[in-house]
Amino acid sequence: MRESKERIGIFICLLLCTIAFGSFYFRQLRSIALLKNLPVTHEEPSKPIINLDHTLDFTIRNDVQTRTSWGAPIIWELMFDPKLYDKRHQEGNTSVALTVFAVGRYLDAYLNTFLTSAEKHFMIGLPVTYYVFTDSPEKVPNIELAPRRDLKVVKVQKYSRWQDISMMRMKTISETIETELEGKFSYVFCLDVDQEFKNRFGSEALGESVALLHAGYYNVPKDSFTYDKNPKSKAYMEDGDYYYHAAIFGGSLQNVKALADFCHMNTMEDKLNDVEALWHDESHLNKYFWLNKPTWLLSPEYCWNNNVSVMKHILVVRLTWAPKQYDKLRTR
Repeated sequence: MRESKERIGIFICLLLCTIAFGSFYFRQLRSIALLKNLPVTHEEPSKPIINLDHTLDFTIRNDVQTRTSWGAPIIWELMFDPKLYDKRHQEGNTSVALTVFAVGRYLDAYLNTFLTSAEKHFMIGLPVTYYVFTDSPEKVPNIELAPRRDLKVVKVQKYSRWQDISMMRMKTISETIETELEGKFSYVFCLDVDQEFKNRFGSEALGESVALLHAGYYNVPKDSFTYDKNPKSKAYMEDGDYYYHAAIFGGSLQNVKALADFCHMNTMEDKLNDVEALWHDESHLNKYFWLNKPTWLLSPEYCWNNNVSVMKHILVVRLTWAPKQYDKLRTR
């Protein structure tokens, strides 16, 4: 009997050692995998990205550029089949997070219109969660949401200057992707609040790395682009491909986080050197897309400025800038 108990004790001891060693060994493998950017098998795989590039008609719009020099589509009306895009994304269980910042007086002036118009036109038929970042959560309007649509309010600090609010949003977006969005959504879109949806803004806008052509610069010579020309700034650019608008950007969670981290780190480095980029986060965003080419470009249909008088290329306005009253809205 005593010998049996000793054998059982030895067996249990060996078993515990094996479990402990296995746990240690797995942790070491996981660390190596993370350091070398290798997949860790037990983690939930990211949601697949739907690719419908082959269905686009690049020749139907001979009045505009429909593809970049590196092969990325530029999405214009008539190029895509909206029913096909929606069907494939619904079959693929695509889900979208939309982030928007409504701080200070911007909440009262724009948020209700932004959200109610988004419910009519943004990614209709897909699960969407709005993430509203504000310093006044109690003032966020209670709007009626369609099935599989949700709204989450996140309290953020109110900075003394609007420039800081604009630039620091990148840090918040990156942190939110890491702590809240990862593993839950296929894509994330980041939009300014002072805009109103007018027509379909659908699944055709989804891509791995999405940039928006600025309405004021898509059809002018490159030397008119307002890149940051200060060599002391991390946003400094001598040349570029297009001028992108920071009012809208999006893509896979990994790509949007990379963009947000890039913009935030470069903003902080500028701050340490007592430098401020010409157009703040938009200048850094243009630098990022110059170095890391977007895979999907949205035409100015997706954010039109009614102050631009020439609309010959715009067959449908999907989103517009709201009239600005900066003297009343911004804290100097």
